[in-house]
Amino acid sequence: MTIAQLKLFHAPATRSARVRWALHEVVGEAFVLERLDLAAGDQFAPAFAALNPNRSVPVLQVVRDDGSVQTLIESAAIVLFLADASPAACLLPPEPASPQRADVLQMLQFGATSVDRLLWQLRLHEKLLPQPERDPGEVERARRRFQQQVEPQLAERLRQHPYICGSAFTAADLVMGHNVLWARSMGLCGERIFQRYLALLGRRPAFARAFDDIKTVTP
Repeated sequence: MTIAQLKLFHAPATRSARVRWALHEVVGEAFVLERLDLAAGDQFAPAFAALNPNRSVPVLQVVRDDGSVQTLIESAAIVLFLADASPAACLLPPEPASPQRADVLQMLQFGATSVDRLLWQLRLHEKLLPQPERDPGEVERARRRFQQQVEPQLAERLRQHPYICGSAFTAADLVMGHNVLWARSMGLCGERIFQRYLALLGRRPAFARAFDDIKTVTP
């Protein structure tokens, strides 16, 4: 079976942006984009909740040529799926058990789990929760852990190589590049090494296309 259509349910300045970036890297403009307004509650519409009971983005619908439809709802899984489905894009080292591929998988998962969790806690307690529910202690702990544990790891890698996992752009950069962009919007990753990294990523046409709607988001 081959893929007949890809449809992404997307909202600006969310983790669906990394999936949109991946799609532009592997298929250009050959996918359907449906934007959701999360502030208006589009994610709670019954039709969308039927696609993703977690009521969040991203959601990627994969329509195959036999008419079957598969729905994917985890950004890291979607990025890996697209990388595997498009080997010509060279987003993953080709040898399944190679140290290089293992490193890409590890950093991609690190970005989508540990790093995502810290950034989400900050966004939740600084921006989203009603004021009485915000926890300054949670904010302080998340910021300290990010600055003391995450930033040094990423900075050391970027001092050695231009990309997170070496000299070549990979699927790990789709996740971690998005995380660095997200972190900088919250006053983190301020070192020049991260500016240089984002400048390098920003030269990719797919990056510019994926984040062309970020200014439409109300702070």
